[in-house]
Amino acid sequence: MPFPFFRRRSYLPIHLELIAGAIARLLYRVRTSGLEKLPKTGGVLLISNHITYVDVVVLQLVCPRPIRFIGHKGLRRDAFFNWCFELSGCIGISSEQPREGMRAAVQALKRGELVCMCPEGHISRTGQLMEIKKGFEVIARQAEVPVVAASIDGLWGSIFSFAGNKYLWKSPRLMPTHVFIAFGHPTPCEQVSTAWARRELLDLGERAFSERPILKRHLGRECVRTLTKHPWRGFIVDRTAGRDELSCGQLYAAAALLSRRIRATVPEKRVGIVLPPGAGAFITNLAVMCAGKIPVNLNFTSARAALETSLRIGGIATVITADSLRARVPHFPWPDRTVDLRAEITAAGGKSAMLPWLVAAWVLPNQWCAEIVGLPRVGDRAEAGLLFTSGSSGEPKGVALSHRNLLANCAQISSLSILPESCTLLGCLPVFHSFGFTVTLWYPMLRGCRVVTVPSPLETRKIIDAIREERATVMLGAPTFVRPILKKALSGELRSLDLVVTGAEKLPDDLYKAFHEQFHIEILQGYGLTETTPAANLNQPHPPVVLSTNEPQAGKRAGAVGRMMPGMTARIVDPDTWRELPLTETGLVLFRGANVFGGYLDDAEKTQAAFREGWFVTGDLGRFDADGFLFIEGRLSRFSKIGGEMVPHGTVEQRIVETLGWEHPESPVVFVTGVPDPAKGEALVLLTTREVTPEQLRSKLAEAGVPNLWIPKVIRRVEKIPMLGTGKTDLKQCRELALDAARVR
Repeated sequence: MPFPFFRRRSYLPIHLELIAGAIARLLYRVRTSGLEKLPKTGGVLLISNHITYVDVVVLQLVCPRPIRFIGHKGLRRDAFFNWCFELSGCIGISSEQPREGMRAAVQALKRGELVCMCPEGHISRTGQLMEIKKGFEVIARQAEVPVVAASIDGLWGSIFSFAGNKYLWKSPRLMPTHVFIAFGHPTPCEQVSTAWARRELLDLGERAFSERPILKRHLGRECVRTLTKHPWRGFIVDRTAGRDELSCGQLYAAAALLSRRIRATVPEKRVGIVLPPGAGAFITNLAVMCAGKIPVNLNFTSARAALETSLRIGGIATVITADSLRARVPHFPWPDRTVDLRAEITAAGGKSAMLPWLVAAWVLPNQWCAEIVGLPRVGDRAEAGLLFTSGSSGEPKGVALSHRNLLANCAQISSLSILPESCTLLGCLPVFHSFGFTVTLWYPMLRGCRVVTVPSPLETRKIIDAIREERATVMLGAPTFVRPILKKALSGELRSLDLVVTGAEKLPDDLYKAFHEQFHIEILQGYGLTETTPAANLNQPHPPVVLSTNEPQAGKRAGAVGRMMPGMTARIVDPDTWRELPLTETGLVLFRGANVFGGYLDDAEKTQAAFREGWFVTGDLGRFDADGFLFIEGRLSRFSKIGGEMVPHGTVEQRIVETLGWEHPESPVVFVTGVPDPAKGEALVLLTTREVTPEQLRSKLAEAGVPNLWIPKVIRRVEKIPMLGTGKTDLKQCRELALDAARVR
């Protein structure tokens, strides 16, 4: 008999329960929310995401009731797992003959027990929520019991997960693992479905992820800790002019020295930065943050009016740049206090003054290195960086990204298999673009992976040479920047690349196929916005099958932009009525997650318009499939409502290119947009770099079966389709050209 104060919490013998509980508490620090919602008596079916072999341990650790787990019966072939099944009262279920296991689960529920199962059917080897199977729904209805969902966060990356594409053979964590479990409300069995389960588990996963302790930390401090942990390691190879290499320690020393200069000479809280990707951009951004300021990387390819607006919104009076770049950008509205980076480092003491900081990086613990720079421990929701939207469809808006936003997005990316610490990342994306700012600037400093920089994504030959000579393994870019590589790279020059990841615009099918045929490399498509810091969705390679019990799992899907990042959840709504739609129907995509920004700088009106009941309105139309992959149908602003029908501009462009045989262009040759039309609401205008008459266009498209409403009525010949420095189409300038064409008509 147990002591009177002791409550049984599992089906293990008491002495084993006490030992297992003590060990688990040493290894895991588990917190929960919503546990009080779990019914204290009666049959309950608990469903949970499944990412490690110890999910059952942490669930039982916090649950006040004994749990009967449903596990894969094939594991009983292993003596250890068979012993665990017997001791814990686990219910075995087989995919070949599931009825026996389901019957046992129903009987246990009818006896008033708490039964837990994974509706995915197996451990996720991607770290993301897989397809939800209907088995849980059948069991709950046959037993006539409520269902409670629970999402576990924090275990992915531990030795019992498949992070890094392997089980067990990973370095164990030296400190206890922080785990958070979010429990949902009991739901009657009549109301549950696979769609309900996916939505519930995603919502709870977002809540659990947002409780990660690291999200409260300071971005600059975490970067300094990583850099000074291995100060001798080569970190960045700058190929701006020749080849310069900096170690982690040298980057820290230069940033620490410059931070003292910035702290003493810049009174404003935000500092403008106008630099290309390279060592200078890394040093300056880290130095500004170490000085207690906010880095603002400015888009020097924008129009002067847009830049003046950005400087005004950000309250920027000081800009750090390079004199050589300043001479090449005469249209930039340089403020009175515009300083040269090299001159500032020299004024701070130069290389000799860096030596004490470098010695500190070599001899002091990394925590102390962060302390002597003066970095706080907590950043959380404070502003860490300010970016400006490209202004592709209007005036620039200041997107204030917090420490929480940036740390969350970097943690989300880190949980995938695409950017391991061992990779060599080619960084050519502009730092003023959110992709470059987060993924090729802050992410490497947080993870310590090697970076090779080229000053511009348009310098195709330099990019190819950098990949070949530095053996880069991952390249990131927009399709516009990747396409020229097809013509300029030889077959062996990209041999070192493992992955090419694109974003910012839709990946054309012809580019994907041609790149795969020529270089045997698959381009993985992602999706995000400046407001989501930016990565929201990303395809990744299929995880390998390493055990006989593993089933094939999909990490990518053709035409999709990938699954959502861990810790994100979504809604699909009707763009006209805001009525919630099933996730599998096409509608306006809404997001929520720790990587979603808090609002536009000093613009309550635009912030209010960007959110609806706490959900960020992406402005894109899309749908999810049953496996969680998102398919973006197009920008809401890139649809026209003509005669009551929604006409997608992107699809019309694709049909024009295919029908007229304008395949494989190096740069965009068509752009379709809508202009006001008194008769049908809107009329389509085609901007094109090719010669075609309205009669030829109508005839060809009609023969191809394109609906009459989809055929542009106005055509304007242009020298080139206006593009932004980020690789996106300049929607604002294109619309102005279209309006001019419509007026002339």
